[in-house]
Amino acid sequence: MPGFTLAIVGRPNVGKSTLFNRLLEQRKAIVEDTPGVTRDRQYGISEWNGKSFNVIDTGGFVAGGDDVFEKEIRAQVLIAVEEADAILFMVDASTGITTLDESMADILRPAKKPVFLVVNKVDNNARLMEASEFYSLGFEHIFFISSMSGSGTGEVLDDVAKLITVEAEEFNAELPRIAIIGQPNVGKSSLLNAMVGEERTIVSEIAGTTRDTIHTHYNLFQKDFILIDTAGIRRKNKVHEDIEFYSVIRAIKAVDEADVCLMMIDAENGIAQQDLNIFSLAVKKGKGIVFIVNKWDLVEKVTNTAKDYEKQLKERLAPFTDIPIIFISAKEKTRVFKVIETALDVCESRKRRIPTSKLNDEMLPVIEAYTPPLVRGNSVKIKFITQLPTAVPSFAFFANYPDDIKTPYRNYLENKLREKFNFKGVPVRIFFRKK
Repeated sequence: MPGFTLAIVGRPNVGKSTLFNRLLEQRKAIVEDTPGVTRDRQYGISEWNGKSFNVIDTGGFVAGGDDVFEKEIRAQVLIAVEEADAILFMVDASTGITTLDESMADILRPAKKPVFLVVNKVDNNARLMEASEFYSLGFEHIFFISSMSGSGTGEVLDDVAKLITVEAEEFNAELPRIAIIGQPNVGKSSLLNAMVGEERTIVSEIAGTTRDTIHTHYNLFQKDFILIDTAGIRRKNKVHEDIEFYSVIRAIKAVDEADVCLMMIDAENGIAQQDLNIFSLAVKKGKGIVFIVNKWDLVEKVTNTAKDYEKQLKERLAPFTDIPIIFISAKEKTRVFKVIETALDVCESRKRRIPTSKLNDEMLPVIEAYTPPLVRGNSVKIKFITQLPTAVPSFAFFANYPDDIKTPYRNYLENKLREKFNFKGVPVRIFFRKK
């Protein structure tokens, strides 16, 4: 189901990034159980009271640091109001209300979204007295916190968590959902048009013409699925939007809705940091992933060009490198059907349930052949494996010393699971439990 997104807005230097980092540190093990996945300063997943949600720090998208233009910050607040499910409006008790705070409050007050006014740097009683002036901004939900020490953040999170309804995970009761994601102008709309064989979306050379999520039901050549594309024409009054921030918030929503993400990059420009961040997020959320290298027709080729490109790409994606990589030209419609077949294969792999007897028959000999390292002179024994009933392939290995099994051995087990049961393009989660 689509996730819940909380955007942190506020002028520079009020402590947005400090609070953002604190919110992400609240995540529990199930979210963090993907070794090697980086946490970006701009967006990530927070968990509180058993509910997880996306957090976006708009400060990460403002160019020029302290000298940022008021207009750019206002544009981001407008996008947050339109796209996020709730807004955390941050101000600074040490400076009092500024003109920029007032101008942002004017945008946020009429919003039909929950707005939490968070007054930061309230770290003593004198500050608390001074901070009462912020009531004049006219927001119902107001919190006094110190993002540095963490005091007061629990109350904010309690109120955010109340807004999130936890829905049971559905096991592909519906059709597979495939999202096309990537930087502006890499050819997402062209790929969608090539797939469905009609001008379903307007293709334009101007980065950021794609605007609203469109769901297309694909039902051709015995293939049946839903395509999610952030496609459509931007409304005229949105021409001055911050394209980078906008494309990221849309991609996060598309990832939440999808079973499999087609991560698209431009062959000439290669993979950007923003792509790696979205990729990390898709891995954390347990989505299937297929990498699409578009505009391959424009690349000059010599022997091993594709092989070398794939090798470099996998180095950037490490440690999760068991991912299909397809070189296409959406414009020339080359290998487009291969993209569809691969995405549906990955979707099937993500749903795969392995009988416990088969799992143990295949994996116990592998464990015998290469046992976990000794723990304080004792041998670690794994006696039983079972697949957990989750939407993402997850496996419990029952051992006598579950807490002492380290990442290298976990990676070994994951590689063996992939080798024996074909989980290409699918994040696999491993848990060690006391037998």
